[in-house]
Amino acid sequence: MRTGPSPGRDPRGHPLPGPDESFNIEGCVVTPRAEAPQVGGSEQQARDTVIVGWTVYAPAGKPLLTTDRAVIRGVTCDITGEPGDWGRSPFTGTRGVIQFAADRVTG
Repeated sequence: MRTGPSPGRDPRGHPLPGPDESFNIEGCVVTPRAEAPQVGGSEQQARDTVIVGWTVYAPAGKPLLTTDRAVIRGVTCDITGEPGDWGRSPFTGTRGVIQFAADRVTG
């Protein structure tokens, strides 16, 4: 999900939402991103791992922005951090993937 630039401000001076510039990316691989709590810590509570979001591997093409949102398995997520472009393989010359972390939107 992507919102375009604001067309201006409302009478109270708040920015107006920009136009919807969302797009779909087909062929992504989505894996759960887990975090292991500190052994013996208060967060462990008999759990070994906690799923904290997803790691997404998207085909190269449309550049992703840190302000974009992704809908993954029906859940709206923020892109966390800078998406990583794997570039071209020095062996085959083929394009690599774009990798990014996505976390569930809260609040």
